[in-house]
Amino acid sequence: MSDTPVSHTSTEPPSSKAPWRFARSGGADARSLPEVFASIPLPEGNASWWRRFLAFVGPGYMVSVGYMDPGNWATDLQGGAQFGYTLLSVIMLSNLMAILLQALAARLGIATGRDLAQACREHFHPAISIVLWLACELAIIACDLAEVIGTAVALQLLFGMPLLMGAAVSVLDAFLVLFLMNRGFRYLEAFIIGLLSIIAGCFAVQMFAAAPPIAALLKGFVPAPEILTNSQMLYVAIGIIGATVMPHNLYLHSSIVQTRAFERTVAGRKEAIRWATWDSTIALMLALFINAAILIVAAAAFHTTGHQDVAEIEDAYRLLSPILGLGVASTLFAVALLAAGTNSTVTGTLAGQIIMEGFLRLTIPHWARRLLTRGLAIIPVIIVTLLYGNAGVGKLLLLSQVILSMQLPFAVIPLVLFVSDRKKMGEFVISKKIKVLSWLVSGLILILNFKLLFDTLS
Repeated sequence: MSDTPVSHTSTEPPSSKAPWRFARSGGADARSLPEVFASIPLPEGNASWWRRFLAFVGPGYMVSVGYMDPGNWATDLQGGAQFGYTLLSVIMLSNLMAILLQALAARLGIATGRDLAQACREHFHPAISIVLWLACELAIIACDLAEVIGTAVALQLLFGMPLLMGAAVSVLDAFLVLFLMNRGFRYLEAFIIGLLSIIAGCFAVQMFAAAPPIAALLKGFVPAPEILTNSQMLYVAIGIIGATVMPHNLYLHSSIVQTRAFERTVAGRKEAIRWATWDSTIALMLALFINAAILIVAAAAFHTTGHQDVAEIEDAYRLLSPILGLGVASTLFAVALLAAGTNSTVTGTLAGQIIMEGFLRLTIPHWARRLLTRGLAIIPVIIVTLLYGNAGVGKLLLLSQVILSMQLPFAVIPLVLFVSDRKKMGEFVISKKIKVLSWLVSGLILILNFKLLFDTLS
């Protein structure tokens, strides 16, 4: 824990002139995640750039977890099985959008000392803040729903555990999160990076076994006009974007970048923004690899072998080993799924805490917050499993991604609004070019989400 006290008023950007309409006097009235705020010390100023960069490595990988959670698997599998490598360009586009948005979230947190939830509360009218909070809570429950299903399915595939029992067992991860948080934030980051390494290793082996044709694979990264003209392909493409860009990750990232004990000065903030941006960009490139790998394995294994209808995780698990001719392929697939589900619970826990404390100034015990969120996610899984069986759970997983996609504007628009405001950001305000690009990305997300909602309801 850093011994250097950081005052509330020191979190204000140097040129701030009371831009937060509903802030309490004295600036930010609470530190985001106060128990770990500025708890990770940095090397001395004369340390090498490599050591200073490594001190900032961690938050980006925690954020990247949300971009490869079990909800992504369903859309990536469906896209690869139905349309081959064509939708790789959509995965790349959504990942580039994520890199931009996460960099903006990190900038907001470092420059203002506020996470996105606190910024919303202090800028918008309380009634609007309540609406934004409810939208965030719905997004977290939808994300948690995907994690419950992914963990339960993985336990069923690996150990034959019934789905209902697997969903119940997933509650225990609340205690894992509490244990790691009590050990220190670096332990939490190390745990996540370890599981990410397992996921990447599992898919590297499967990619090698699938041996996709390089020419077709590279062509898939070039946007194809048919994505827009083919209604089925467009629907899956929008689902991929909705499953990739996670709204709660923007709240999470704007908070956890403040765990570093950087100097709350102009120079200190500039360095922190630079390294935090590199951290999240590199981590999200790993997420791009994993999401692309899921689609590539599905395309190589199913699209050209008469299994274009594979959309369920269980079907993919059953078919992978015989089609690829690698006995361990299915097991690696399930292990990676279990690691992804377990990993994603950590970000859900922290994001839920950040959002509740940021919007409501309400603090409840972490175990109670985690059990509440996980309980709300387990109930739909239990009901759907009892009524419709495993097939219904698969549809529920896809529905959770649609819900997440619908929540994106509620996080993206406030974020871009804040980082574009010179009164709030001071000299850390984004440039005009980045501002235009950010609003274009926000507009694209809005259009795609309205399209997805129309197609879903029609």
